[in-house]
Amino acid sequence: MSPDRPTIALVTSSIQLETGIDRDLPELARSLGEAGADVATVTWDDPRVDWERFDLVVIRSTWDYSWRGAEFLAWAGRVARLTVLANPASVVRWNTDKRYLGELADAGVPVVPTRFLAAGDPIEFPDGGGEFVVKPTSGAGARLAARYGAGEHEAASKHVAKMHEDGFTAIVQPYMPRIDETGERALVFVGGRFLHAVQKGAVLAPGAAYDDEKMPHPDLRTWVPTAAELDVAERALAAVPGAPELLYARVDLVDDAAGNPCVMELELVEPNLFIDLHPGSLAAVTEEILTAAS
Repeated sequence: MSPDRPTIALVTSSIQLETGIDRDLPELARSLGEAGADVATVTWDDPRVDWERFDLVVIRSTWDYSWRGAEFLAWAGRVARLTVLANPASVVRWNTDKRYLGELADAGVPVVPTRFLAAGDPIEFPDGGGEFVVKPTSGAGARLAARYGAGEHEAASKHVAKMHEDGFTAIVQPYMPRIDETGERALVFVGGRFLHAVQKGAVLAPGAAYDDEKMPHPDLRTWVPTAAELDVAERALAAVPGAPELLYARVDLVDDAAGNPCVMELELVEPNLFIDLHPGSLAAVTEEILTAAS
């Protein structure tokens, strides 16, 4: 390691190396290199990587982690014992289980109403006859998620049973119908400060099966958040246990029935930062990573 040239690992997955779906990754590596860092793009599960040689290990597009949750958490803990991991392993552990939504709600943060169904729990769906969503507490990119109508309780029950069979706790949430009009808004923070935001369309189509392939970020466009959206996002980040330093964070919001923003997900592990839609943000992200490395 050189005090003048920090060594930084940008951590991805074999899926990214095969497909190039993380469009921000090569630009970020290039920008960090031009700023004076020694940068390596590596996969998290490559046994040949010497993690201790890096000043900073930055989790980026490890988008296969939810298939191998226990293995990924063990990797994060191991790396954190050798060097600086961003975000911290404690945050990774907390955020990979969507039961954190219950903790946010208990802290007074507005979230999408969420019921958790572990194996053996009675299977119940929202009252009122509206649509609802079923998905696992551990997942990414809408994997194993589906949207159901009021008359589809039998299909939804089979979905929950399948998740229990595979070792997952299930989430049941009312479908937030305003998402079809106002979409999701993803607010990105770097170094604890708001950076930029995007708006995306609804991911779950009616009638699509839980195991169908889904586009996780349809109809992307830039977005200027409202004061109410910024307030909810900042409250969600303030409620993360231990108030850790977060190199990056993304807060995904939707509107409730009254049009007020609430948290759909809090993305602290490997969120897409959408730098390609906000190229002017690349310099700020680069600066924050270099600061964390030093």
